[in-house]
Amino acid sequence: MKQLRIAIVGGPLAGLFAGTMLQQTGHDVRIYERSRNGLAGRGAGLVGQSDLLHILRLIGCDDVARIGVVAKERIYLNQDGSIAQTVNMPQTQISWDFLFETVASRIAPGSYVLGRDVVEVLDGECGAELMFGDGTRETADLVIGADGRGSVARGAVNLEDNRNRYSGYVAWRGLIPEANLPAAATLLLDRFTFYVRPGDHMLGYLVPGPKGEMNSGSRRYNWVWYRKMPLNELAGTFTDLNKRTHSFSLPRGGLSKERLETFRADARQMLPPQSALAVEAEPSPSIQGIFDYEAPRMIGRSIVLIGDAAFVARPHTAMGVSKAAGDVMALSNRLSSAADLHAALQPFEADRIFVGREIVAYGRQLGASAIRASTGHLSRQRMIFRPAGVGQLVS
Repeated sequence: MKQLRIAIVGGPLAGLFAGTMLQQTGHDVRIYERSRNGLAGRGAGLVGQSDLLHILRLIGCDDVARIGVVAKERIYLNQDGSIAQTVNMPQTQISWDFLFETVASRIAPGSYVLGRDVVEVLDGECGAELMFGDGTRETADLVIGADGRGSVARGAVNLEDNRNRYSGYVAWRGLIPEANLPAAATLLLDRFTFYVRPGDHMLGYLVPGPKGEMNSGSRRYNWVWYRKMPLNELAGTFTDLNKRTHSFSLPRGGLSKERLETFRADARQMLPPQSALAVEAEPSPSIQGIFDYEAPRMIGRSIVLIGDAAFVARPHTAMGVSKAAGDVMALSNRLSSAADLHAALQPFEADRIFVGREIVAYGRQLGASAIRASTGHLSRQRMIFRPAGVGQLVS
């Protein structure tokens, strides 16, 4: 296929993977990210499995997989902090930050553009048009929607069915320096820790430091607490100190002192003491809404959706980065082998749409186990089941 002028909407890892691979194969690529400050520093850790490791080799970033922290086992706690079950299941969490920065460094200078807010994408037979928040427009032979849950590109491909569906629960998240974890909570170090009861699911694990540090004392502890929340309370939960309501989450720093103290009091009452101490050590937790989305179509005439723009799966599946890597490799292969764009997009969709649907369905299954589980042995066994080929972290 001839060289294409490709515009990628969104600059998370899905967009970076696509930009890097397609630049390597000779296409003229621009990535438009709406954030003015970039996305570095927004992640924690992930597990390097097949699709992720494969794409890292293809783009010359193999060294990323060596920057990681090993969790030697999984433990399940009782509410009093005693260990109910231990599972020998070593797992390595590589650094999201180091991964992001390394892949971003492979993008050609000037082709990753910050502060460019795409507000609409218009699909056409011989190209697509981007409309930006400042009123300017640009055209491209192909637009790749890599703009996640809040995708603008998604609406150009799926005019009627393009909304995320709320699952009924949220994830409170914290990421703290290892050194800030109290001595009474050292049981949590060097292992995956779970606490499961009806309506709640808490887990935590170590990840590398912000610059990929792996030595003891320089790592970070990441915790996630899934909690039920009615839909009618979601807007209030995602409203920050400045009275701004966010669509899908409440960023770090958005909680009032009163809300933070109420949350910590809940942790002291409901969680094992070690987990409650980890919650206490986080000064600015964030709140992530848990949503599902399945795109009826992944392609238009000159638009293609990848990553969470196409399929939003619950984080229990641990397949966000892996799914995006698989989408990008499939798209790159089809563009390289087809005679024209139409001949590339149709088989790409056939390759990936079934995969996306399966992952979303699997996320719903795991979500039901995580939130409705009892504290019995069977429920813990369900929570450690993972299918072959899962990438990223159970989070």
